[in-house]
Amino acid sequence: MEEISPLDTIIELKSCSIMQQDHLVLSDVDLKADRGEFIYLVGRVGSGKTSLIRTLNAQLPLTDGEGRVAGFNLRTIKKREIPLLRRKLGIVFQDFQLLTDRSVHDNLEFALRATGWTNRIAVEDRIREVLEKVNLQNKGFKMPHQLSGGEQQRVVIARALLNDPEIILADEPTGNIDPETSEEIHILLRSISDTGRAVIMSTHKHALVKKFPARTLQCENGRLTESDLNDQVMELLL
Repeated sequence: MEEISPLDTIIELKSCSIMQQDHLVLSDVDLKADRGEFIYLVGRVGSGKTSLIRTLNAQLPLTDGEGRVAGFNLRTIKKREIPLLRRKLGIVFQDFQLLTDRSVHDNLEFALRATGWTNRIAVEDRIREVLEKVNLQNKGFKMPHQLSGGEQQRVVIARALLNDPEIILADEPTGNIDPETSEEIHILLRSISDTGRAVIMSTHKHALVKKFPARTLQCENGRLTESDLNDQVMELLL
């Protein structure tokens, strides 16, 4: 088996404590993710999945252990550097968080302008590219309420891809959509990992994990452990 180069490691946590304010959520966390890797994050509600994702994007501070994400040290990162880290991350939310008063195109344009894009031609080209990647090239004029749940989630994924991130963090991206559409979103995220991006997807969908097996990390009893897709893990998804 080919040895992994250190350059392939894009996320690494060692002996970390994941905190939610003063509450210890996960202790002694070790996590390593390489470019192009797809990882499930499973566990019951409140087990620490979202807190871990928020720590990776520096929404929650890392105060204990060692952590590096996309070249940034989570222990020493300065406030002014956090936007630079987040440009290397694409975040996919369960509840979409789209701007309801503007079209799909204008949602994407707003996100690009907010991250420093000023050239109008470049903005239009990038919006077209990401909409094509999620198969919504003819939906740019639509308002969010005119789209199905699955289409809205595709817009969120398109938004996450705008700045060509190295990592996609997807927090229950199939939580609010039907099983068939969930599979479509999952396949899309897997195809994104095939382009060399690391994708971490938290989920409670039993059928999805069983049908599309991949490396699985389990949050349970204040710990993060590597797990096989066995009955115990499946119970955590019910």
